[in-house]
Amino acid sequence: MSGVFRSRPALRWLVPTAAAVVVIGGGAAAGTIAASADPTLPERSAAQLLVDVQSAKVDGLSGTVVQTADLGLPALPGVTGGSGSGADLMKLVSGSNTARVWYAGEDKVRLALLGTLGETDVIRNGTDVWTWRSSDNSAVHAKIPADALTKKDKALPAGVPQTPQEAADAALAAVGPSTAVTTTGAAKVAGRDAYELVLTPKDAASLVGQVRLAIDGEKHIPLGVDVYAKGVDTPALRIAFQQVSFETPDPEQFVFTPPAGTKVTEPSTAELEKQHGSLGDKAAADAKAKGEGTKVVGEGWTSVLVATLPKEDGGSTAGKGADTAQLDAITNSLPKVSGTWGSGRLLQSALFSALLTDDGRVLVGAVAPEKLYEAAGK
Repeated sequence: MSGVFRSRPALRWLVPTAAAVVVIGGGAAAGTIAASADPTLPERSAAQLLVDVQSAKVDGLSGTVVQTADLGLPALPGVTGGSGSGADLMKLVSGSNTARVWYAGEDKVRLALLGTLGETDVIRNGTDVWTWRSSDNSAVHAKIPADALTKKDKALPAGVPQTPQEAADAALAAVGPSTAVTTTGAAKVAGRDAYELVLTPKDAASLVGQVRLAIDGEKHIPLGVDVYAKGVDTPALRIAFQQVSFETPDPEQFVFTPPAGTKVTEPSTAELEKQHGSLGDKAAADAKAKGEGTKVVGEGWTSVLVATLPKEDGGSTAGKGADTAQLDAITNSLPKVSGTWGSGRLLQSALFSALLTDDGRVLVGAVAPEKLYEAAGK
């Protein structure tokens, strides 16, 4: 997952489609986004809906987005059945999350992610970007370098959708020879009439059954996404607007003033340049020199992401941080596996598999473990 989603979790809520693309890139079986009230919409073919989505343009919107997940993961220390931060993490894999979003163009975006421990807000207003956390009343204020605004990535890391249309384009990039595209009956999402576009992988090796996108009948942007595991008639992941308005939000929504007592930190210019890609080539070269980096094995729905973890500088377990200790506990709770490719630990769910090898690699895909072992041996 892109670094911006790790450092700014609320950005995952910008558009429902984005999360589905990032998590698995495709989707599932029977069912609809919402119970259809048989809305009156002109008939549209799958091909016409694809054109509609790719040409859609929205100047502004605001709304409430709800994500629910039931990925069928085994018990994990500090995650499943956890409390505090573990409870928030648990909601991402088995539970519900709610966020508010305001959008008035690629340089005016505000997201508020509501969690068990408080609220996290991410606000971009021109060159100003604020991240505020109510749990510890802390804020990070970044000033986007002026020259970054002329770049194609608009001062955000490459691959991160910045508008509803970009997110829709990313989802539809999966459409090709490996995907069957069809439509079903109309749906109703956030009180709005919508078409339902269904993406079904043709590769039987994929754990994904279908992805169902609800396309707004008037504005033509995705209002929600349901992702199903193969052979399951309830969604493993659902991300949809609960309420949405297409009026452009008031400019004041994007003006942030830190509450009294807020601890504000500001990244250095070098840190910002690294985040926004100015030093990307050097960072990539350094990672390659250390044996780090990522690659994709295979294509389409059965592709496997292979990442080499950064090499640690040593040190005792006692010197590790809480996050590292929790990660170690999770890893050690997973079953051991081995083969001609080596040995490691395996995490399985109905929708994806993950392999952590003893030689420092992580392999993830919406595939059965055998596909991961095959990729690990290449």
